[in-house]
Amino acid sequence: MKAHIIGICGTGMAAVADLLLDHGWEVTGSDEGFYPPISTYLETRPVTMLSPYAASNIPADVDTIIIGKHAKLVPDENEEVKAAFASGKPIKSYPDVIEELTAHTKNFVVAGSFGKSTTTALTAWALSSAEKDPSYFVPALCPNLPNLGHKGGGGMFVLEGDEYPSANWDTSSKFLHYNASTLLLTSCTHDHLNVFPTLESYLAPFEKLLIKLPKDAIIMACLDGEHVTETLAKVKRTALTYSLNNKAADWWAEDITRDEITSFTLINKGKKIARLSSRLLGDHNVLNMVGVAAWLLSNNAVTAESLEESFASFSGIRRRLELRTKKTSIPVYEDYGSSPAKLLAGLTAIRAQFPHKRIRVLFEPHTFSFRNRAILPQYLTLFDQADTVFVFQPPTHGAGTHDQLTQQEIVDQIASTGKKVRAFTTKEELEPFFKHILQPHHDVILMETSGEMGGAMNFTVDYVTEHFSNA
Repeated sequence: MKAHIIGICGTGMAAVADLLLDHGWEVTGSDEGFYPPISTYLETRPVTMLSPYAASNIPADVDTIIIGKHAKLVPDENEEVKAAFASGKPIKSYPDVIEELTAHTKNFVVAGSFGKSTTTALTAWALSSAEKDPSYFVPALCPNLPNLGHKGGGGMFVLEGDEYPSANWDTSSKFLHYNASTLLLTSCTHDHLNVFPTLESYLAPFEKLLIKLPKDAIIMACLDGEHVTETLAKVKRTALTYSLNNKAADWWAEDITRDEITSFTLINKGKKIARLSSRLLGDHNVLNMVGVAAWLLSNNAVTAESLEESFASFSGIRRRLELRTKKTSIPVYEDYGSSPAKLLAGLTAIRAQFPHKRIRVLFEPHTFSFRNRAILPQYLTLFDQADTVFVFQPPTHGAGTHDQLTQQEIVDQIASTGKKVRAFTTKEELEPFFKHILQPHHDVILMETSGEMGGAMNFTVDYVTEHFSNA
């Protein structure tokens, strides 16, 4: 069987390509351009990649065509998509493919506004290191996992469940296609404001997911997660709960130590279960680990002893508080700040890790969550724990259809709090600022974006490596 993927250079699409390859399919794919890190990853896989989009990219003998969700992947704007719909071949979204692949497995679905990728990857790694050989769909690069997607033989399937719409022709949320057998719910904080303009519209897919779960499904819900408790109550579903330190939950953490290694004692209803350690930083990651441990133990999927080993060996995932420099007197971290809640979690973790250093934040308001005018009041407190904020120019896509903030409006709002803030539009503009303010052993740099920041991230890593090396 042959599949052609239009829009393959995204982590979700690349993960689906992996799953199809593992199922014996031949895969070709196209995109407008191929960029690291996914382009580098795809080059290691037996996938034929074609660019730019063109009707001729579609193989004549293709069996299925999978089309991505990008707004421009519609027949009126893309000749390859137009040719796909005219071909008479089956057209699918990637959630359609996953729905078929999860029809006969026990499916561990992670859903929530944030923490999904780390939690999903850690779940997949915990099962893999316990020799359970799970299938997994983890659309984030993780050093512990050889691929983004994998067909295992153990009968369990771990999936990151996204509430975002499935396709340009299918507005149902992706996770509704995943045949969830058991669910980990991290949070229901209002996100994707461009798609879900109201809190009610955002919570609706989560309610559908909970209703769709089997009656005997184990639901592990974060008691600390915004709107989680009321969402469960609305659909009358009971759940086991976990928390960072709220003893009203079924599971929580005690005796947390924070250093190069984070350690804590896992507690279940007052009983000590295990002492877990990890290289992950921040209380939000302690919360992620409590959730994964509680979920897997409640499903009798692993032992506490195996969790101790797998958590200790987990390296985290790319772009989630990833240390980008080695042996430098100024550490540089990259974090996937795609929403205010995610950015705040990353900044809080860095402040806890470096309480006496100055935190310099490079920030790109890349998603609509940061550019929507309704978010403006949050900028008054969002960077409270930073010392200096550099704001990169926002992207322009969607500017004609959404009430978007300008770069200057964002800068002015942050500056109104007394915070030091600078706007920049090219990576080269950073160099004079760096020369003026950075001091060895006194500063830490945190780069927050879900985009590429115009090459500023690699520029910053190279600059710090060159000027502040300890080697």
